[in-house]
Amino acid sequence: MTRTVYRLTAKDFAVIEAMLMRRRAFADPIAPMLERKLAESRVIATGAVEPDLATLNSRVIFRVGGGSLQTRTLVQAEASAPVGSGLPVATWRGLCLLGMKAGQSALAERPDGPAEEILLEDVAYQPEAARRAAQDRAAERPRHGLKLVHSASAGDWPLGGRGKIRQTEGDDPGPSAA
Repeated sequence: MTRTVYRLTAKDFAVIEAMLMRRRAFADPIAPMLERKLAESRVIATGAVEPDLATLNSRVIFRVGGGSLQTRTLVQAEASAPVGSGLPVATWRGLCLLGMKAGQSALAERPDGPAEEILLEDVAYQPEAARRAAQDRAAERPRHGLKLVHSASAGDWPLGGRGKIRQTEGDDPGPSAA
C-alpha cells in the first residue's frame, strides 16, 4: 500500500502543529499520530484548495471499515459544533480525515486498538470553496449605485412646493407660552 499524502492549508497545519506541542508536553498517546500527520502532509495555499478536500470546518461524508456512511463536521474542539455533528481533529478519525480528498482512503492507527480503514466518500461543504463561490457571485453581480435620471430646474419643485422653507407663526410656543 502506498503512503497517503495529505494536503493541509497553512491554518490547518498550524493547528495540528500547536496540538502536537501541547500534547507532546503531556506525553499524550496521540502525539505520534500528530507527528506522522505533519510529516505526511503538504501545505497548500488557501486559494489552491480543491472543493473536495477535507479542511477544518468541512462537512465530510465517510465510512469506517466498510461500515455505514457518517456525516460530520471537522472541528478543532468539541465545543465548537452541536452535539453529535462535530468530529474533532484531536480524535484519530478526525485527524485521519483532515487533508484527505474525496475518494481517498487511509489507515487510521488507533493508539488503543487495531488500525481501521477510513474512506472519505464526499466533502459536502468546505468553507474555502464556499468563500470562493461567494466572491465569484459578488464579482459577477453588477454594482448598484444611484444614477441621476432627471435634473429639475430650481423653478420646478415637486408637488407644487416652493423653493423656500417657510416658518408659520405659533408653531413653537417658546418659554413665554408655558
